[in-house]
Amino acid sequence: MRFENTEAFARKMDAEDPLGRYREAFLFPRHNGKEIIYFTGNSLGLQPRKAAGKVREVLTYWEELAVEGHFRAKNPWWEYHEQLAPYLEKIVGAKPGEVTVMNTLTVNLHLLMVSFYRPQGKRIKILCEEKAFPSDQYMLQSQLRFHGYDPAETLVEVRKRPGEHHWRTEDILAAIEEHSDSLALVLMGGVNYYNGQVLDMEAITRAGQAAGAIVGWDLAHAAGNVWLDLHGWGVDFAAWCSYKYMNSGPGNASGVFIHQRHLDRRDIRRFEGWWGTRKETRFLMQPEFDPMPTADAWQLSNPPILALAPYLASLELFDEVGMEALIAKRDLLTGYLEFILREVDKEVDSRFEIITPADRGCQLSVFLHGEGRPLFDYLMDHGVLPDWREPNVIRLAPAPFYCSFLDMYRFGQILKEGIQKGSAAGAPASS
Repeated sequence: MRFENTEAFARKMDAEDPLGRYREAFLFPRHNGKEIIYFTGNSLGLQPRKAAGKVREVLTYWEELAVEGHFRAKNPWWEYHEQLAPYLEKIVGAKPGEVTVMNTLTVNLHLLMVSFYRPQGKRIKILCEEKAFPSDQYMLQSQLRFHGYDPAETLVEVRKRPGEHHWRTEDILAAIEEHSDSLALVLMGGVNYYNGQVLDMEAITRAGQAAGAIVGWDLAHAAGNVWLDLHGWGVDFAAWCSYKYMNSGPGNASGVFIHQRHLDRRDIRRFEGWWGTRKETRFLMQPEFDPMPTADAWQLSNPPILALAPYLASLELFDEVGMEALIAKRDLLTGYLEFILREVDKEVDSRFEIITPADRGCQLSVFLHGEGRPLFDYLMDHGVLPDWREPNVIRLAPAPFYCSFLDMYRFGQILKEGIQKGSAAGAPASS
């Protein structure tokens, strides 16, 4: 498409956007009486308008039924989490029974490693990307130490090439091959939080398993953002948070995928709790664990219903729209943002370097050469909410559910104004 850096063009795009009406399904913070330009759906998605109603419904049944709400509420609490699974199966490409909702992301990764990091003999190493999200780094290092290994010797970090900002798939595959006789687990972020790169999950999964390793994925920045086919790709396990692109609310519950070949097996080790027992026997309080034949076997305790309610509200919107339509708008909207950035770059003294490769979701990470934190502060003071990462990178994630083309145009104008005013004032710069 031939883009134009004009307000009229942006408004025309919004008028023709088949998903434009869904902007009204979300609540925006306001700045000086106007909706902010929100670029941080990769950290916390906006609140769906339906979320409060879902929470009120739970509160009402709690008020009117108390404990009987577990069985007599409109959506009985004892199986409330089961409503979310069919929606999530479509989003991550799973078969029925392969998905459950429980706990939070790093907790779930630790629990999954009980089952899927099983070092034996020489096979003790874990492979990940360099500078993975810190929580993943801490989790992997602590797991290795728990098993008695030194992370400096057993954690293989695939590095980017000197001077490059993203990973090459061939380098990841080469690292898997290099350590194939000692690799127990490959566990990486499907979409890198810093540069927004989407890794080739299918190829990496295939290579890791061919080398004799288990392969899992942290999908925190992938679920609800990029196309996933976890079952088709043969992924062993995955987990994701729900509060980023899936708009479930701060710190909300995590989703888990476990491939069906690992389900309904009595020989898999895991930490167990009573919510993982079969529904038919759960309330008999039997002394022996009788696992569910699905991913629900990894459940420990009854789910937090008040937390799941807003998650359900968002997932119903995903089901209305579908990932195919969201991805189509994502690509168009992100492409327009990239165009705007390059147009502004021509008009100012600073230089923008987009460090996100073509394999991306809706995030663009932008190196602002010649600019520093004052520019970010200017954006914030003028109704734009991006994300700042040292030394001078801003992350921009135009979530297709609620961001508009007019947002992209207006952001470009504010960005240009901020740079020009900063230059005129002699603002300090970094490179």
